[in-house]
Amino acid sequence: MNVNPPPYPPARTVDVFEDVAGVRVPDPYRWLEPETEEVRRWQRRQAEIATAVSYDGQDPAAVRKLIETYDRGSRPALPKYAAGRWFRAVTPPGGAAPTVVVADRPFGAGRPVADLTAFGSESHPAVLSWLVPAPDGRVLALGVCTDGSEHNTIRLIEVDSGRVLDDAPEQVLHSAWAGGVSWLPDSSGFYFLALTGSPREFRQTVFHHRLAVPSPGGSGTGATEVEPIPVGEGSREYTLVQVSPDGRWAVASHRVGSPVPVAVRDLTRPGTGWRPFVTECAGTIAGHIVGDHYIAVTDVAAPRGRVVALPLDAADPNDPAGWRELVPEGETVLRSLTPVGEHLYLSEFDQTFARVRILDRTGAITGEVPLPGRGALAAPFFALTALAVGTPPDDFVFAFSTLTSSWGVHRHRPGEPGIETLAAPEVTLDAEVTVGHALAPDGVTVPYHVVRPVGSDPARPAPTLISAYGAANVPLLPQYQPDLAAFVAAGGVLVQAYLRGGGEFGRDWYLAAHRERKHVRDTDLVAVAEHLVATGLTGPDRLALTGGSDGGLMCGVAVTQRPELWRAVLPRAPLLDLIGGTRDPYLDFVIRKAWADPDDPAQVRRLLGLSPYQLVRPGVFPAVYVQAGATDPRCAPWHARKFAARMQAAQQGPDPILLHVFDNAGHGAATSHEVAVAQDAEWLAFLLSTLGLGGEGVFGGGG
Repeated sequence: MNVNPPPYPPARTVDVFEDVAGVRVPDPYRWLEPETEEVRRWQRRQAEIATAVSYDGQDPAAVRKLIETYDRGSRPALPKYAAGRWFRAVTPPGGAAPTVVVADRPFGAGRPVADLTAFGSESHPAVLSWLVPAPDGRVLALGVCTDGSEHNTIRLIEVDSGRVLDDAPEQVLHSAWAGGVSWLPDSSGFYFLALTGSPREFRQTVFHHRLAVPSPGGSGTGATEVEPIPVGEGSREYTLVQVSPDGRWAVASHRVGSPVPVAVRDLTRPGTGWRPFVTECAGTIAGHIVGDHYIAVTDVAAPRGRVVALPLDAADPNDPAGWRELVPEGETVLRSLTPVGEHLYLSEFDQTFARVRILDRTGAITGEVPLPGRGALAAPFFALTALAVGTPPDDFVFAFSTLTSSWGVHRHRPGEPGIETLAAPEVTLDAEVTVGHALAPDGVTVPYHVVRPVGSDPARPAPTLISAYGAANVPLLPQYQPDLAAFVAAGGVLVQAYLRGGGEFGRDWYLAAHRERKHVRDTDLVAVAEHLVATGLTGPDRLALTGGSDGGLMCGVAVTQRPELWRAVLPRAPLLDLIGGTRDPYLDFVIRKAWADPDDPAQVRRLLGLSPYQLVRPGVFPAVYVQAGATDPRCAPWHARKFAARMQAAQQGPDPILLHVFDNAGHGAATSHEVAVAQDAEWLAFLLSTLGLGGEGVFGGGG
């Protein structure tokens, strides 16, 4: 890599201060926040430099080919079941957008129902955010995004004809985190969570949409109205409505990371509305309606989780004494329940590895799914999203992968001893996985997995990448990730670290690095890095770090506070300015929930010590590559712009500080395949160049 990049575009400073609760904070690069023509020119030039430096000495086509080879193992979209048929998205080779097909089997050839190219354009291809068929299988609801932002709109498709219905709601959904839509069992309409103003304001509410009733002279007109669910005044949290298969009960769960069933409604009693259900719970209660009970995984009085049944007509549902325990807390971490026919499949983590047990409707454990290895089930990041299961099928269809084998899809039929493979994994890494542990400063053991190419010399310090997250009760799992697999295939060693703040080891592990203890995540990371160096697995001249979103913030803290530990740091879609984030309605919601109260001066000063943009001081830094999306609604690109500008001005060493903000890219979930491959290829090229990997041994002479 050329350690003397071309001159960065000038980044002037301004005499601007941010005042948060009376704490004045300099913000010299505030001018890089708005999307002005000056900022866009500056951003384009930064991208040109980032691309040139990242691919210096590399063959771009060869790097892209490596990414595409291992991207074949990316997570498949699981089919959705309704009325005896299965719906799934299929992207043809070279296709810009997927086609939704319906088949009699989960991966049957089927027939096309909807071609998403009709909803996008060549420059803005449509991305499918979610799909949910009506229980009777006659109408298919789709969430369509065309700018990478995750903001999506509902499209309704008549399954038999493929006709796009003209009575879909007009509201914009912020993301797919509330599952898209929740159909009523009679297929007459659905509930959905959507924005009530501009996306910038980030205010959401639940709506009820009734499908149009066809009339002799036309198709009729649907109706959409606000559903008055009592979630608490001013709440910006996500809400998902679940409806029992018999159509009697509706339950509204609130909070994306730690949901609780806050309201219930008996739909068979006309004139009765929603009534509060569990409104005084600091923990998680996430489950499904079974008969007249809500059967759920909870961490109340059980940090690793237990399964309980809450009567839906309970006089005092807030009192755990009235909950019936079905599965007690054990050594594994209970994560979620999935209805399958007359059973519930219980997903668990056993030292991060997946385990699935089977319960009958009384809660008795009747068996266990023989998983195809030690790895992970495909699952949403957040517990709330996992509640959106649609019509329960009679079989358990699941995607599974490991750190060294890509995603396959399998089926388990209740009562059968084995599983059936519906779609085999396409990629297997020639690598081995070992477990390691580092000791944090407070004496807690922090585990990690090492993925090392077979045949590499364990006695020599290896080019190593740490991937970590440690936030929001989100578990980082031992699963296949195409970009990380490509790095291992190129000869690198991957270390996946399970830091406190994540959801891998239960509620106590999560809360150990939450709010006032957020800094614990950073000390855990440093402990892992120092342990890898001390044991000789790698050295500071061969060690890189990556993370996305809140993990991007982790990267920002690491490079500003311990720059000597790293050869390269690669934040992706990062949150980097906690102080400026308080002016953004979405990030203000996140910061108040997970970090601090911006109205408290003492807590604002604590935020200052954790915010990478404010932590930048002149010094010698390792190579840095910051990647962001121009339409990211969660971590707007100005975080990356401001941080990169300040780092470029502060850098006193020879290594580059690079920034690439990709157009038509967001936080990742709705970025088109073409843009995602371009992002991954440049990210990998930078990493390989910086760590001295690549070349003919990896790319076969540049092919």
